[in-house]
Amino acid sequence: MEANIKETLRAEFEKLRDEILAKYEASGMAASGNWGESVQVQELPNGFTIVADSYINGRGPGKAPPSAAIEKWIAQKGIASRLNGEISVSSLAFLIARKIAREGWKPKKGFENLVESTATPQRIQQILDAVAPLYVQNFTNEISAYLNTAFA
Repeated sequence: MEANIKETLRAEFEKLRDEILAKYEASGMAASGNWGESVQVQELPNGFTIVADSYINGRGPGKAPPSAAIEKWIAQKGIASRLNGEISVSSLAFLIARKIAREGWKPKKGFENLVESTATPQRIQQILDAVAPLYVQNFTNEISAYLNTAFA
């Protein structure tokens, strides 16, 4: 991939990541804030992708999440100060993890899939519109160079 195409594509994916993060911050979905840190642009051999922890859209039943992460969430949400010694933070975290393992977890009703609602077909088209002229120019240059050497 030519350097200017790569730079433009990376910049477009960085903008898309920033839009996803802005929507995340405005959504009220942030619990620990860790999900936003997991949203990253990664380079692939033929382009770029955006990756993030998948739990933002829910979690099915199965393996329990780590209790340590839930303990941190309990502290960040101020829940620990309201326990009044009735149950320890570690016990509460264990119970929450066990319930998530048994039943799964879904965001509250009304929360949207942040990635799908940001990376819309229209937004993807904007990215294509930004890089397509660079691909066409690159292709034109390659064809011209080939023709010049083939018929010189």
